[in-house]
Amino acid sequence: MSVAPPTVGVLVDRYGRVARDLRVSLTDKCNLRCTYCMPAEGLPWLAGPQLLSDDEIIRLIRVAVRQLGVTEVRFTGGEPLIRPGLVGIVAAVAALEPRPRISLTTNGLGLDRLATTLRAAGLDRVNVSLDTLDRKRFTRLTRRDRLHDVLAGLAGAAEAGLTPVKVNSVLMRGVNDDEAPALLRFALDHGYELRFIEQMPLDAQHGWDRTTMVTADEILAALEQEFTLVADPAERGAAPAETWLVDGGPARVGVIASVTRPFCGDCDRTRLTADGQIRNCLFATEESDLRGALRSGADDAELARRWQAAMRGKRAGHGIDDPAFLQPVRPMSAIGG
Repeated sequence: MSVAPPTVGVLVDRYGRVARDLRVSLTDKCNLRCTYCMPAEGLPWLAGPQLLSDDEIIRLIRVAVRQLGVTEVRFTGGEPLIRPGLVGIVAAVAALEPRPRISLTTNGLGLDRLATTLRAAGLDRVNVSLDTLDRKRFTRLTRRDRLHDVLAGLAGAAEAGLTPVKVNSVLMRGVNDDEAPALLRFALDHGYELRFIEQMPLDAQHGWDRTTMVTADEILAALEQEFTLVADPAERGAAPAETWLVDGGPARVGVIASVTRPFCGDCDRTRLTADGQIRNCLFATEESDLRGALRSGADDAELARRWQAAMRGKRAGHGIDDPAFLQPVRPMSAIGG
């Protein structure tokens, strides 16, 4: 029986944080136009030759898993479901030894049709973005009348066994900040795990305004009007969400408070963009190119060394509250969530 070679290194930064969670953006394109992410007309998309091929993505993930100690792989976008080779990429990653845990963050459009196939290929679970349960509000927020498709995608994921199905919600002041209890009730009724995410400065328009962001404290206060929340006694570890037991449990709700309660000190993530750039932080203003090295003939050991060098430069924190903070030039859709 073949045995996977031992890990020869780790992705450690100068503060001792070890990255074991890899986020892989498969495309910068999306089939929604969420107002807090991109303009109505979309963005200048990456040209085909700039994108990593399926084989290049698989190779870099293999390097991360077999040589750098990565144990979790999350596929993101843009919208990863529109990547034509998605199923094959998932299957190839699931065949790696050691096998990483594989998840996907999606807007849910088309998930009902793909969920069973993705599960069979090796996908373990999904996160689905859903910011409102009101059809008209959804259409205003996303500029597409597709709420019914997202709900069908959630149901399809649960039926296919892509569990726990997690729902990601962003609340915006004066837009949907009245829906926190309704979103939690919806999640509880369907057996989904809800995660509220503070709105972050990653929009293409660079129009983020902290005064319009609904904070973690406000979200919790709204939920406590209808539910009893108790801090989750389980160890949080490097998870981005703080979680609370709802009405005694076992159901939980989480809040990812990247802005007001940053968790940078426990961050264990590394990011690969669709065009082959390493980002050591979601808010990094610099990237490290692996695509060029890969296409110039670098072997796996050299790719691993370059990846390690990229991670050593990771800063202590994202610095959103620092007056010198600069929003990344590339938006969330280009760098992966």
